[in-house]
Amino acid sequence: MSGFDNFNTDFYQTSYSIDDQSQPYGGDHGGGTYNKQYAGYDYSQQGGYVPPEMMPQQQPYTGQIFQPTPAYTPSSPQSFYGSNFEDEPPLLEELGINFDHIWQKTLTVLHPLKAADGSIMNETDLAGPMVFCLAFGATLLLAGKIQFGYVYGISAIGCLGMFCLLNLMSMTGVSFGCVASVLGYCLLPMIILSSFAIVFSLQGMMGVILAASIIGWCSFSASKIFISALAMEGQQLLVAYPCALLYGVFALISVF
Repeated sequence: MSGFDNFNTDFYQTSYSIDDQSQPYGGDHGGGTYNKQYAGYDYSQQGGYVPPEMMPQQQPYTGQIFQPTPAYTPSSPQSFYGSNFEDEPPLLEELGINFDHIWQKTLTVLHPLKAADGSIMNETDLAGPMVFCLAFGATLLLAGKIQFGYVYGISAIGCLGMFCLLNLMSMTGVSFGCVASVLGYCLLPMIILSSFAIVFSLQGMMGVILAASIIGWCSFSASKIFISALAMEGQQLLVAYPCALLYGVFALISVF
């Protein structure tokens, strides 16, 4: 144990002093003496010393009591919607409803010999077709025929078939919304046929002639609009034939 006296005390600095070794240490191991005096412990450094420059500086409160300074200033609603609400487009225009175009398409269907405007007819306007489908179902209901499911089901199947057929026949292609819009607008003459079914029965020669004329009217108007919108000159009869098959199903629902 004599080598412990030569221990380098600079290895770990503490506040203990090893300057008095008067206390003998003896044990059962016998032999030498081991004397240490533990004294002079500085309790002022028990919590650690922090220099003043490392202390956090506290900022003085410059506001008023119960009136904190706002950290976020909300902006005005005009910053989100523009400088003026007058610059916003009308709600019907945002929804894609244009009454002028609806009226022009309706006149084009009602007047089969009138030239169709391809720029207007190529729009995916479904407001008019939905109204005409509801009107057709309502007139059938007044005639005692609850056929709303058949009207919407046949319309969906017919639009899908015409969509596939026109994409094969045309060079530019057509959207499904445009096909549904044109076929829905051309359903307007069929409402006239179902309205006649409310007044008298169509199960006779007069009803057959009236139904055949309405089918020709609807198919001719639809084919005229399709060839003008898709630039399919010389193919009107080819387009009118599947349209006549579709509107013939609606005529059968109205007659029987």
